[in-house]
Amino acid sequence: MKFEKNSLKFLETYLNTSSPTGYEHKGQKIWMDYITPFVDKVEVDHYGTCYGIINPEAEFKVVIEAHADEISWYVNYITDDGLIYVIRNGGSDQTIAPSKIVHIHGEKGIVKGVFGWPAIHTRGANQDEPTPKIDNIFIDCGAITKQEVEDLGIFVGCMITYPDEFFQMNDRYFVCRALDNRIGGFMIAEVARLLKENKKTLPFGLYITNSVQEEVGLYGADMIADTIKPNIAIVTDVTHDTSTPMIEKKKEGDQKCGNGPVVFFAPSVHHTIRELIMDAAKSNEIPFQRAAASRATGTDTDAFAHSNGGVPSALVSLPLRYMHTTVEMVSKEDVKNVIRLIYETLLKITPEMKLKYH
Repeated sequence: MKFEKNSLKFLETYLNTSSPTGYEHKGQKIWMDYITPFVDKVEVDHYGTCYGIINPEAEFKVVIEAHADEISWYVNYITDDGLIYVIRNGGSDQTIAPSKIVHIHGEKGIVKGVFGWPAIHTRGANQDEPTPKIDNIFIDCGAITKQEVEDLGIFVGCMITYPDEFFQMNDRYFVCRALDNRIGGFMIAEVARLLKENKKTLPFGLYITNSVQEEVGLYGADMIADTIKPNIAIVTDVTHDTSTPMIEKKKEGDQKCGNGPVVFFAPSVHHTIRELIMDAAKSNEIPFQRAAASRATGTDTDAFAHSNGGVPSALVSLPLRYMHTTVEMVSKEDVKNVIRLIYETLLKITPEMKLKYH
């Protein structure tokens, strides 16, 4: 399998489009436009979760799912001298904020700003060195009064994102902010494309689902699971590449970019679906890794698994370096193999398969 030129163009456009939690609509429009030729029907729920359906009349329903939102900041307080203090929207990391350029999504359009930070010369001895915290990071948008900030269209509640854009590195990695988890949206869209182009007929309804609001509590998946009421859900998200410095493998596991998709073991992961995925990997010589999650996976898998009286669900993750930074990295080869693995797994699913424990 190789990446099509149009696929890569879609990926770049999709990643470069801001899609913060609660404001995913611009990214979702791009995703819907791309997936429409590959499905029979496209739907959107009240909060913006999008899904394309193949065989919408089928009673047996299978979901493949990713989430569309990226972490961001909210304007929380504007000082009299025009500085902006923030709160998180999702798991935004305050330690990477100082000196970053930001886009403030104001009522009159995007306004550029910067997270300011005092110069090294002014910060005192090591024991007094300030560290970035939510209550001391601030944005400077060039205004000198609160009124001037508001004249720019910036008010409490405006969204703030990073503008860092997509690029490829050493022909091995995709790099961008928000690969968590718009790369998942890309991968499930590619599964739909392959099914269409290879003229595969599925004996069930397939719901290619791009959920909102994962970063603040799996809310989009929770809502859409109740709408679709699937029989099976296969979720894809990112997980940590633990081969880089300062990560404890005894705690975080042993996963590495380039070594293949990560198949998870967790209470919310259904044994039958996980075994089906692993069989698909083995029979098609797709490399894969294993990981375990205690109590919860922290992904939309949990929302689907615990919905509707229990939906057999599984998680296929993509190893990622530097999660929740603006330089998230994934292996191009892993991306191909996640697509292949989900595609081949779907070809093994039948409505007659036994899903209940014995």
